[in-house]
Order: sequence, then C-alpha cells, then structure tokens
Amino acid sequence: MHLPLTASGADPFFDGFRAGLRALGYAEGKNIVLRSHYAPGNPQSLREVVSELKRDDVDLVVSSGPATRAMVGVTDIPVLFAQSGDPVALGIVNSLAQPGTNFTGTTFLSLELAGKRIELKDAFPRLRRLAVLSNTDHPGEPSEWRATQEAAKAVGVEPIYIDFSGASELDRALSALSAVRADAMLTFPEPVTMVNRTKVAHIAASNRLPSMFGWSEYCDAGGLLSYGANQRDTYFLLAKYADCILRGAHPADLPVVQPDKFELALNLKTARLFGEDLDLSSILFRANKVLE
Repeated sequence: MHLPLTASGADPFFDGFRAGLRALGYAEGKNIVLRSHYAPGNPQSLREVVSELKRDDVDLVVSSGPATRAMVGVTDIPVLFAQSGDPVALGIVNSLAQPGTNFTGTTFLSLELAGKRIELKDAFPRLRRLAVLSNTDHPGEPSEWRATQEAAKAVGVEPIYIDFSGASELDRALSALSAVRADAMLTFPEPVTMVNRTKVAHIAASNRLPSMFGWSEYCDAGGLLSYGANQRDTYFLLAKYADCILRGAHPADLPVVQPDKFELALNLKTARLFGEDLDLSSILFRANKVLE
C-alpha cells in the first residue's frame, strides 16, 4: 500500500498519523509505504505534486494545509485531509455528514470555540478592544469572524478586524497592530500564522498585547494562551480512517470528523511580561498545558 503525505510545508503532526498507523499494525517498508511530498506553498510546486500523484500508483493521499486545495485536481484517488478550515466552503465535500466525494478527513474548525477564545477576558479583565488577526483566504473564515463578533459583543468586547490574504500580506497586517490601539490580540488558527507563529507571538508581546491562539503550538512559540484541539492526537485518530479506506471503505461514506476534546494552554514566561495586568487564577485552574 502506497500513501503519499502532502503538505504545503513540513507538517509536524504527521508523526501523530504515523504513530496511529503503527498502533493499527502498519509497519513502514513491510505492509505500507509512506512517501512525503512537501511544497513551499506556491501554486506551481503544488501543481507539480498533483501531477506526480496522478502518475504514481498510490492507494490513498493524506493532505494538510493549502495542499488540500490543490488536491481538488485528484479525482480518482481517495484523499484524506486534516483541514483547519471548512471543507464544505473549500468545495471538497458536499457536507460534513455525507462527503459524497473522494475526500474525507477532519476539520479543526468549530464555531463554538469562538466564545471560548474570547474568554481571554477572564485573564485580562480590562480587555475592551480585541485585535483579531484573520486570513481571509482561509476556508470558513467569514463564519469564524461572525461567530467571534457575536461572542465578543456578548461580553462587552469590541473586535477590531485585521485581515490579510495569504502569506504575502501577513507582515502588513502585523504592522497594523500598533495603530489600532487594541488591548489584546486573537489569532485565528490556520496554516499561514501557524508557520509564522513565532513571529506573530513576538509581535504581540512587543506591542504588549496578551494573545489568544487556536492551538498549543502557538503557545510553544511564545503566545500567551490557546484553546483548541490537540492536533497530534487528531492525526493519530485520523489513521483509523486511513485503515478503513485501505480496507475498502469509500471516503464519500465516511463523515468528516470534528474533534470533541479541546485543551487550554498557557505560557507562564509570556504571562510574566504583563505582570499584575493579568489574572491567571481561573486559567491556571482549567489549563491542560502550562509552559514554564
């Protein structure tokens, strides 16, 4: 069995997928062959990966990030994805419950998390104006922004929209932070800010903005708080879908999975930058991961 793993950049969570396969009895080089394809994100390199996949004899493609968008051109091979955005908005499945195509997998997008991330206010009571860093090129972004606006309004917080479209505009968006006079910053989780998470976290701290992110890897890079699914665990579980497909199941009949377990992470080193401005009592009690 041949599985190419495709991503627009080196994806650290494929290790979780490999671990999931091993737990199911797959051994690389014995009963399964895994081949990694990494593209730097430009359209030409992604097209070259797609062309290579069409030529090769593969049983299943596993894809993440912007590479999944390019996989639309692969119609005769099952594609298993880990998508941070909305796969319906991306056009690769008909619905989460009934994909109806050669694609299925998992989406980390959960609009219910918008309210949880606004709970940054619990740790930073004087929060009134919240800068929201958002990639408009991310599938499902309009829904996530609307949910965030509603959640913020409910607790008396004004969200300030700082949008960008793709990696080429990220620096411009980050440079706008100092001008909006926000009290804190929320960054929607998606591939561009994930790849640049150290830069984003540093800019937030240098502007003295307590920051909230979607995945704990942002906290590992210096972000203050994060709330969302554990990506490595999700990739581990995704291996079960790979096993189903390799045994004959069709992606069209396998519902897109949404994680139902989430973790709250806190970076104490970053928290110390804000001193008494932060109230971490309730956060420390609930945090699943605390970084010293």
